[in-house]
Amino acid sequence: MNIAVVGATGLVGSKMLEILEERQVPVGELMPVASAKSAGQELVFQNRTWKVCGLEAALEKRPDFALFSAGASVSLEWAPRFAQTGCTVIDNSSAWRMDAGVPLVVPEINMHAVKSRHRIIANPNCSTIQMVMALCPLHRRYRIDRIVVSTYQSVSGSGQKGINQLLFERGEAPDVPAVFAYLHPIDLNLIPHIDSFLDNGYTKEEMKMVHETRKILEDDAIAVSPTTVRVPVMSGHSESVHVGFHQPVDLEEIHSLLGQFPGIVVERLPHYPMPTYCAGRDEVFVGRIRLDPSTANAINMWIVADNLRKGAATNAVQILQGLTPHY
Repeated sequence: MNIAVVGATGLVGSKMLEILEERQVPVGELMPVASAKSAGQELVFQNRTWKVCGLEAALEKRPDFALFSAGASVSLEWAPRFAQTGCTVIDNSSAWRMDAGVPLVVPEINMHAVKSRHRIIANPNCSTIQMVMALCPLHRRYRIDRIVVSTYQSVSGSGQKGINQLLFERGEAPDVPAVFAYLHPIDLNLIPHIDSFLDNGYTKEEMKMVHETRKILEDDAIAVSPTTVRVPVMSGHSESVHVGFHQPVDLEEIHSLLGQFPGIVVERLPHYPMPTYCAGRDEVFVGRIRLDPSTANAINMWIVADNLRKGAATNAVQILQGLTPHY
């Protein structure tokens, strides 16, 4: 396969290259794409040296697949141009997620949504991916009525500039970042503000979780009430999730359903998931599963995943592998 990775020098793009290599995806020609200032740089992939190129140069080479992680504006302009050449684009930005003609895919859940006509496939938001992974088997069994979720999202979710700000505030980076990621200090602080605020008082990040969850689980009746929070953690997103169901639930059966679902690791007390121990892993970790004592047919759970891997790059590569099982 000839593959373009758009945004190859960024946090997620470089992670995509790492995971393509880890999973031994057979790449004939690699087109690492980055901004003009990075063009001409060299990187090593699968024991070969490749030159970073621009979007036009990659487009002219007509790749079979393109993994995009360069922001929504780039995806809106360039993904259709790549698609017109017959290339299949797997896009990690928010640009196409809620487009009715574009499947929004978590491979363990809804790879069936991808049809042969689709040339653009959307990778969901990182916080949505890990939540729906844990919710999918429970929704199929009990049918979800309502979700209340609070996220604890690491600074790597803001890219390198988020990491740089935290390191600078901790005195671990000597230079002032060119651009701060946050309006407020992040070290020794929590910021209940991810992305811009909307007229309803929620942020774009929060509403992504509402709409994307319904699309992936194929149920517009699911009620979702989210609060997203940035925390001074380098990598790994955590979520406290309350789930109400239409049917009575059984705690042991819930543990069993989650334990059998691909890509889920269930931890039982006295153990529980934490970002430190989930770093570098592709699984979604679920723990602190307990019945809600205040209402019927409801549970509380704690979900943790590496946001750069399953929350972004790994999920995109899994989509690619799902499209090319013969390789």
